[in-house]
Amino acid sequence: MTALESFFSSNGALSKVVPGYQPRPAQVEMAEAITRAIDSKQNLIAEAGTGTGKTFAYLVPAILSGKKVIISTGTKNLQDQLFNKDLPVIRKAMKTPFVAALLKGRSNYLCTYRLQNALTSTLGFSKEDAAALTKIKSWSKRTKIGDISEMSDVAEADPVWYLATSTVENCLGQDCHDYADCFLVKARKKAQECNLLIVNHHLLCADWSIRDSGFGELLPNAEVVIIDEAHQLADTASNFLGINLGGKQLNDLSRDALVEYFKDATDMPALRTACEDLEHEVKDLRLAFGVELKRGEWSDIENNPNIRAGLNALQEQLQRLTDQLELASVKTKGLESCYKRAEELTQQLTVILDNKSGKWIRWYETHRKTFTLSRTPLDIAAEFRLFMLQHKATWIFTSATLSVANTFDHFANNLGLADASGLSWGSPFDYPNQSLFYHPKGLPQPNAPDFVPVIVDFAVPVLQASQGRAFFLFTSHRALQQAAELLKHKIDYPLLIQGSRPKSQLLEQFKKAGNAVLLGTSSFWEGVDVRGEALSCVIIDKLPFSSPGDPVLKARLDAMTQQGKNPFFEHQLPTAVIALRQGIGRLIRDVTDRGVLMVCDPRLLKRSYGQLFLDSVPAMKRTRDIADVQAFFQHEGKS
Repeated sequence: MTALESFFSSNGALSKVVPGYQPRPAQVEMAEAITRAIDSKQNLIAEAGTGTGKTFAYLVPAILSGKKVIISTGTKNLQDQLFNKDLPVIRKAMKTPFVAALLKGRSNYLCTYRLQNALTSTLGFSKEDAAALTKIKSWSKRTKIGDISEMSDVAEADPVWYLATSTVENCLGQDCHDYADCFLVKARKKAQECNLLIVNHHLLCADWSIRDSGFGELLPNAEVVIIDEAHQLADTASNFLGINLGGKQLNDLSRDALVEYFKDATDMPALRTACEDLEHEVKDLRLAFGVELKRGEWSDIENNPNIRAGLNALQEQLQRLTDQLELASVKTKGLESCYKRAEELTQQLTVILDNKSGKWIRWYETHRKTFTLSRTPLDIAAEFRLFMLQHKATWIFTSATLSVANTFDHFANNLGLADASGLSWGSPFDYPNQSLFYHPKGLPQPNAPDFVPVIVDFAVPVLQASQGRAFFLFTSHRALQQAAELLKHKIDYPLLIQGSRPKSQLLEQFKKAGNAVLLGTSSFWEGVDVRGEALSCVIIDKLPFSSPGDPVLKARLDAMTQQGKNPFFEHQLPTAVIALRQGIGRLIRDVTDRGVLMVCDPRLLKRSYGQLFLDSVPAMKRTRDIADVQAFFQHEGKS
């Protein structure tokens, strides 16, 4: 028996610290494959179905390797779970000593300098912001690590945190008089000194995206990089390799410059005027885009003289503020920092506006009060391949959903992984007996005007059979709102609507109610773990194809067509298959879970490509008869 087999065996070290531990052969096989990959310095794509126990399967070999390892997860919540729940269990079970650290992006750490600036500012705040800042001040005296997720009294999403955290642009670095006690600096120091560092994809990609000025500070020392939830990496990387310039960044610059003006530059009234004028130009440009909230192509801007004029006025005003800040920058480090930010934003805006290269996609997005202008790479595969060649670590990519119809081609091609080997382990769950796939007859076409009302009518008997306890997942917010309105009058179970409150609160409410129906869009399709009877049914409205009107997707599909590729079969279809597999993954989370999956899209059987979806989902029993669903929930499942 190998050391790994012994560790994961029914009476091994792990069984002594995990109550009700059950060994899983696939977990041992995955751990052994990762060990071989690390020893042979071979990049590996490792797909492990829900319930394999992939976290322990990569943590144990990572620690035993004795190498400097970075683990990157999809979200901050998963980071916290790894560091605060999974690692302590492994530490208890293992004899091998190791030093682990958790590092998040800088906006997750309290900045005492900026908090003090805000508290002494003469600009004034709303009553709510003032109360929140007082709570943050009180917490700042108690906290040891300054991670804002510790602070339950002020929500992480509250905009007031901008006043108490730093960004790359506004950080004073070693010139800050609080530098010696800086929580971010301390966290980074621990990150440099540990064997095992846990980050998230955003931070990893931010570290990679500053490679032009030498590698960032995380990756140079890493010998092994393990990417969990790896199916999300290409999208995150694409965002970081481009430029995103928003009205919010410009307003934040104006506000921070005004704070410094009132502190140290009141003899320069032109500086104050330049700050205020920039905010006006941001507001005017947002109005020029119109009231609609949308992601649009750059041609919309080029064909609209009002938007073009607004952009020109914004560019000129940003330059005027930059000139004023240059004059003021000799006064203090705070003003010098604002000047450097203004200069950087001016350059970014120039690059976006003057872009002539065919390697980039330019697009815009409007938000309620502001807008974003973006330049995104057409293809990140070449960038990522070059990055891996420059930096010789062993890369392990893992997730429950990396393959489409049993091949890794789509995932590997997106990241340019020419030399990675691929292995897959199925879920240990008994899908044929634990679940039922219901696809009713007579469903309307997804583009039919009455699609939502009709599928709601199909879903109601399922929700009655399951007694609530369901996720109803939608591919658009509009469909979700329409369904919510209809369901109010058709079912008696508690209805929870995404967007009505923070996601974590909705999930807590869902678990507590025990009979709720939660209506969600994209963020509930993955990364949500509800075990037990509270979630016994997942209903999906349509096959999750991305909107072909999205400017970034449209440009990528056009480029593929020009290269003689088939964009539907090579990109849109595999992406939708992986998204559907993620949605289905919400249903069965444990060996005792039971549940029904309902997919309301007739293309599943009426289009030839529907078979690709069916070949990629777990081996569930399938039915087209509501009576089988009712029988399943009465524990009378038909064979």
